[in-house]
Amino acid sequence: MSENQQALNHVVSMEDLTVDQVMKLIKRGIEFKNGVQLPYENKPIVSNLFFEDSTRTHKSFEVAEIKLGLERLDFDVKTSSVNKGETLYDTILTLSALGVDVCVIRHPEVDYYRELIASPSITTSIINGGDGSGQHPSQSLLDLMTIYEEFGHFEGLKVAIAGDLDHSRVAKSNMQILKRLGAELFFAGPEEWRSQEFADYGQFVTIDEIVDQVDVLMLLRVQHERHESGAVFSKEDYHAQHGLNQERYNRLKETAIIMHPAPVNRDVEIADHLVEAPKSRIVQQMTNGVFVRMAILESVLASRNANENTRR
Repeated sequence: MSENQQALNHVVSMEDLTVDQVMKLIKRGIEFKNGVQLPYENKPIVSNLFFEDSTRTHKSFEVAEIKLGLERLDFDVKTSSVNKGETLYDTILTLSALGVDVCVIRHPEVDYYRELIASPSITTSIINGGDGSGQHPSQSLLDLMTIYEEFGHFEGLKVAIAGDLDHSRVAKSNMQILKRLGAELFFAGPEEWRSQEFADYGQFVTIDEIVDQVDVLMLLRVQHERHESGAVFSKEDYHAQHGLNQERYNRLKETAIIMHPAPVNRDVEIADHLVEAPKSRIVQQMTNGVFVRMAILESVLASRNANENTRR
């Protein structure tokens, strides 16, 4: 294993990653972006199981797997035994028994992965593609890679995470690791959508109070599908009160960048014409997602290989 690789049995939560592991994954992602090749001769098998809709995460993992030369085992929730009542545990138990090396999973249940990684019968490695409103480690890592490419460090950066905080696994993953990396955090958005847990990591502000001070403005999608009750904003009202419009864009520092995990609700979180504005890094985030996910897959597979060699 090279010094740029970091062994990990699973990647399920940013809380489980050390700062050293995070930095190695970011830097390895940059190496892949710069053209490093890593073909696998023994063709490890990866299966992507997405129980929630996804474009960027799902297809980004697929492209990462193609670039690494991995074998992909198709899994379609709509035609699987899930429709016969099969549990997630039994689905993964089956794939593990069939010899699948890595399962990339998105599931609506928070912490779904805990039962899987605790089972001695399940030997496949788990990469969390998002668990409800819990964690989204690969999105967090691509966000960190994008920030690192821009600034070369995290210490002392002012980062505002703005929008639908309570329902965002992106916000929770990023606030945890950015705090550990030395960034100063601010949280903006509707009061109805921000719980007290965020106060442990930064301070609550309005977007107008902070927009001219931040280095990174990280906007969050309004997740209508997770809203069971509470405040309801019209598209226009939300954009006026909490979104990035031209006036707020003009107040950003010249060196500031805009981020968004996407999909973007245009003219809600951000004005349509600003999605690809000079300060926006939204497209770059999507590009970086492929390379940081290559780094995640490489690291997990390296750990599996090291474990197998130890057992021999």
